[in-house]
Amino acid sequence: MSDPSGPRADQRALDLEKTADWYRRFRLLETPGQSALYAAWADGVENDAEVLGLIVTLPRPKRQPNLVFTCARLLGAPLTGYRDFRPWLVEHWPAVAAQALLRSTQTNEPRRLTAIMPVLAGIGPELALLEVGASAGLCLYPDRYSYDYSGRRVDPVHGPSTVLLTADATGPVPLPTHPPEIVWRAGLDLNPLDVHDPDDVVWLQTLVWPEQTERRDRLDAALTIARLDPPLLTRGDAVVDLEKLVALAPAGVPLVIVSPAVLVYLAPEQRTAFARTVAGLGHWISLDGAGVLPQVDALLPQPPVPGDFTVSLDGRPVARCGPHGQSLDWIVG
Repeated sequence: MSDPSGPRADQRALDLEKTADWYRRFRLLETPGQSALYAAWADGVENDAEVLGLIVTLPRPKRQPNLVFTCARLLGAPLTGYRDFRPWLVEHWPAVAAQALLRSTQTNEPRRLTAIMPVLAGIGPELALLEVGASAGLCLYPDRYSYDYSGRRVDPVHGPSTVLLTADATGPVPLPTHPPEIVWRAGLDLNPLDVHDPDDVVWLQTLVWPEQTERRDRLDAALTIARLDPPLLTRGDAVVDLEKLVALAPAGVPLVIVSPAVLVYLAPEQRTAFARTVAGLGHWISLDGAGVLPQVDALLPQPPVPGDFTVSLDGRPVARCGPHGQSLDWIVG
């Protein structure tokens, strides 16, 4: 007979503890000012041994709060407090788990371009742009969107866009007159989403948190722009398949590879391999939370603030930003 207090039980106890802490950190760092509903759900889960026991049956990457909650909403979970959500989740757990195994968080937030566009403009007026973790490719259109940095406006060369991306800006943000022109745009993703596929669009819309109506409107407007000129999206691995897509980029213009909030989903050794691979392929812009790229964090003038992201160019930090581009603090001249 196996020992109920043996290594397997110890591992389960550790999994439960780490998962509870994951939901606690999600509630404290990510939900404030963004979603009172997700905060309430996360608070309930972190203190609910039975629900945590269900969640830890998933592979670790699939236990992510945002993924579990989005899969539940996709299947019709009540958008009310935890008292109502809990029995629904327990009853429908097999279906929620099945969706979580099939899907991943592919948040396609074009507002992150508020942090990326000024860096792009400093590289050149014409660029080839390749995004790793592109989802549906909505961050591949920096030249098609308008921007507002605390009252400082930047519009496309042909005039204001139907998509306006705003950021509370501090520091000497180097803003161009117009965004740089993107002459080639392509994306790499393990599961690219098609802006013309109704199921993919519903998943993108459900990934927007319940109270974020402005973000949902921005997503829908960006989808309309992308449908008029869909980017080249390739299914592939960030490390293994990057060079094959880079080979398709046109000669004669700088190539910029962007990885906005995607490296956190790679194992540490994969991040190291990616940084080594991308170094010889073009300029590299990344947006990462604290601890994702320690070599970048080490170059910051102050330690990274939990919940904020660091914007880096070719491995050197240039700014801090909000996770979804809602703020931008430029830290270099």
